Amino acid sequence: MIDRRAFLATVGSGLAASPFLTAAEPTRRKRLAIVTTEWRFHSHAWHMGERFLVGYPIKGQWHQPPLDVVAAYVDQTPENDLSRSRSKEFGFPIYPSIAEALRCGGDKLAVDAVLVIGEHGDYPRNDIGQKEYPRYRFFKDVVKVFKEDGKSVPMFNDKHLSWKWSWAKEMVDTAREMNFPYLAGSSLPVTWRMPSVEMPHGAEVDEVMCLAMGGVDSYDFHALEVIQCMAERRKGGETGVAWVEGLQGDDVWKAMKKGSWKDGGWDPQLFESCLTRSQTLSQPTNFSHRHPTPQKIQEWVKEPTVYRFQYNDGLKGTMLLMNGLVKDFTFAAQLRGEKKPLSTLFYLPPTPNVTYSAELMSKAEETFVTGKAPYPVERTLLTGGILEAGMQSLASGKRTETPYMNVRYEVGRKSLFARK
Repeated sequence: MIDRRAFLATVGSGLAASPFLTAAEPTRRKRLAIVTTEWRFHSHAWHMGERFLVGYPIKGQWHQPPLDVVAAYVDQTPENDLSRSRSKEFGFPIYPSIAEALRCGGDKLAVDAVLVIGEHGDYPRNDIGQKEYPRYRFFKDVVKVFKEDGKSVPMFNDKHLSWKWSWAKEMVDTAREMNFPYLAGSSLPVTWRMPSVEMPHGAEVDEVMCLAMGGVDSYDFHALEVIQCMAERRKGGETGVAWVEGLQGDDVWKAMKKGSWKDGGWDPQLFESCLTRSQTLSQPTNFSHRHPTPQKIQEWVKEPTVYRFQYNDGLKGTMLLMNGLVKDFTFAAQLRGEKKPLSTLFYLPPTPNVTYSAELMSKAEETFVTGKAPYPVERTLLTGGILEAGMQSLASGKRTETPYMNVRYEVGRKSLFARK
């Protein structure tokens, strides 16, 4: 029976070549280590790590990354674990520690890149409801190998860096000090948009919003990242966030009735723009595209959550989780001098194929192959910081002041979301 490597060699001419290599660059396949919390069906290791085992569709071709998974560390193995069967099928060993995985059982760093996936698994929650995923521990263990062996390689970190701001900031600072490429975040900024629009680079923006589904300490990160990947393109670049206010339950409906940001709510025109972009907008039985009344929204949405936050330069942001009203992620922004908001849907194709994770792993691959992250890790740092401050506000019932969140960075004009 033909094995995987022989199969790939046979059909290699039909696979898409790496878009990140030039003809003059070497074609040696790089060695990748996967470090993950768990590896099961629908876990992020399944979504992302397996892209480097079997390839992925992108731009109308099936692409096989020029990387081989040569080692893995899996922190937890539930009954439906897939890591052991994938190890057997694809021939990579699973090691009992991160250091052994990065050294492939030897005494020196033996991989060219590290894919860190710290999502899913049985981990404790703290007193404000954050799940204490071990991303910081994973990072420290990886960096310890880098320091001991006198060599570092590119690293990708799935979703936010850490549930604790000081740790997340340390992770970014360490990557900068050690000068290794570091990319992080989720698939929302790079997935398709409907319509395919971008925040104009250098735009003057007054208010931004994302209307989304999902739970606190999970999908709120995605919704905040939708906002951040657009807001960072404004005039002057990113300047950081001054404060975050979390609202839940009746406080959300009270804020909605206020009708404007200055009165403690948000721009209803932006909210309506988000509604019009949704492809999953709830409807009364036997109806289609009826504009939901405030009464219907309150009837359908049992546990609303909102984060209102203000950037240091005065930009106003609102993130709304409204399960029962929508099942997708929509964005709207009020650009200065424009009568109508800019708005779009951040499109997520359905399971099990979820090709948006292929788009994200193409960015990880770019980082691994070129040694350059396509966008700043500070985006993820700031998004995770807003999330933490929002959860602190929900727990305390008070606005969280964030003078420490003075994160500054700029992005280029080029758009990096899926278009083809």
